[in-house]
Amino acid sequence: QVQLVESGGGLVQAGGSLRLSCAASGRTFSNYAMAWSRQAPGKEREFVAKISGGGSRTYYADSVKGRFTISRDNAKNTVALQMNSLEPEDTAVYYCAAAPNMAATWAAWNYWGQGTQVTVSS
Repeated sequence: QVQLVESGGGLVQAGGSLRLSCAASGRTFSNYAMAWSRQAPGKEREFVAKISGGGSRTYYADSVKGRFTISRDNAKNTVALQMNSLEPEDTAVYYCAAAPNMAATWAAWNYWGQGTQVTVSS
């Protein structure tokens, strides 16, 4: 089992920045790829960023490339999402997730945090 707890969400004006953090406990953290996903009201959940277990490979959704940065600290069992130049369209509940590898299908991302709300005002 892997337990994930997100923090760092909040209300920010468009153009501002937020940093989300996810603390993991349980099995060996570096064995898992990590991801940040989001779900806006009335929309499907989507991955916005992923990072490999060792941290050498990353993936970003087109909508956040150049604005968001995912990173991890395997010594501290944490993964972070730095969000810059935020837009109202980024408003969503953001979730941290873990899976055996970055290429895993949705079903394999079977560890999820409780989510943290990010609201971007225009």
